[in-house]
Amino acid sequence: MRLLPGEHTRLSRPGVWPAQEGGFPAAPGAHTRRLAAQSGPRCRICPMEIAGPGGSGAGWWGACTLAVVVLCLLSLPLGTEVAGTTTQRLTQPSEEIQPQADTQAECGIPAVTGKIFGGRDAPQKRWPWQASVLYRGMHICGATIVSAYWVISAAHCFQKSHHPDDYQILLGYYRLKSPTQHSLQMSVYRVFVHNDFNKRYFMGSDITLLQLYGPVNFTEYIRPACLPGRNPQVSSSASCWITGWGMVTETTMLGDPYTLQEAQLGIMDSQICTMFFQGPQPGNNTYSVQDDMLCAGDLMTGKSICRGDSGGPFVCNLNNVWFLIGLSSWSLPCQQPVSPSVFTRVSYFSEWITQKQNSSPNPDPSSVPHPPSVPPGVPIFPSLGNIHKPRSVLTLVISQVLVLLLISLWTLQL
Repeated sequence: MRLLPGEHTRLSRPGVWPAQEGGFPAAPGAHTRRLAAQSGPRCRICPMEIAGPGGSGAGWWGACTLAVVVLCLLSLPLGTEVAGTTTQRLTQPSEEIQPQADTQAECGIPAVTGKIFGGRDAPQKRWPWQASVLYRGMHICGATIVSAYWVISAAHCFQKSHHPDDYQILLGYYRLKSPTQHSLQMSVYRVFVHNDFNKRYFMGSDITLLQLYGPVNFTEYIRPACLPGRNPQVSSSASCWITGWGMVTETTMLGDPYTLQEAQLGIMDSQICTMFFQGPQPGNNTYSVQDDMLCAGDLMTGKSICRGDSGGPFVCNLNNVWFLIGLSSWSLPCQQPVSPSVFTRVSYFSEWITQKQNSSPNPDPSSVPHPPSVPPGVPIFPSLGNIHKPRSVLTLVISQVLVLLLISLWTLQL
């Protein structure tokens, strides 16, 4: 994942909903909305119309509008709450988030707690549910252990093969190059790739369940994350984090000994997030955040998922318990300018997860082809999919943001 030095901070969800025709309204005055936020010394929020004259897609007016939104988000003081957005609803109707009934009681409780700082290596034992997916002996993706027999990852990580023997799961790892006595390599019994993956829309149903020969004996180094129910609700103040062994930038590998990385991201409104991925043509919805996805980002300090983080956990701390809210799915290239990251919405697939688990009884542990073992250090071979190029509108937006920043600096000097 892309990390920069310094403490990670969370962006509040902005209260603006543009019409969805190429990301912007097609005619002046169509479906206007207003941005609601608290004004401050660094950003003055004024009502504005989100509309593009001429009906020719985003255009410069649309780009300027999005640039203003982005600039104000970048300028908001840390901890600013946006009016009317105290809660980010993940599904409807809402309910107090609780672990699924079949989730073990010890889920979501790491051995290490306390304040977490981003922009550096993750503390050991902080994320005991983090797993690595090996394809023929090489790390390709992240994953999350959710019970003694089950691991969840992204569907796009398993497009080369659906055969269980091609994969192994690493648990209890902190540095991929340096396993310890607490590290395990587990054999995969069955692979359940969602049948609708990438069929209805780009990266839809990007989820895979892996059943282990197991069972896994939980320790302070290996513990499951909690699965949310069907209708969870996440407060805007929730602490949400991504972890993984992915690339540091689009062209820079994570350095030896491949230490687990962490970053804090704030959940964003899906419609605003979609604006970052829209093409300039009206009605171009090739890349959009659908109901089975969620969006998160940190535009202030430039954190995002990157190659090799795919399938890894996006967890949120709710009532002092960590829930698996998302799976790293897709994003723009992990380089400046940084865009939001898109995750598979785990709660959307709650019933599918339960159905697959109930349909496949746990295997006889004595039948495992390779008993759990501590393997040697493994090389990293990040997955190369699901990073698409910035659209033209993003180029327009960035140029406008730079202009606005220069104007702001010039104004301050007057």
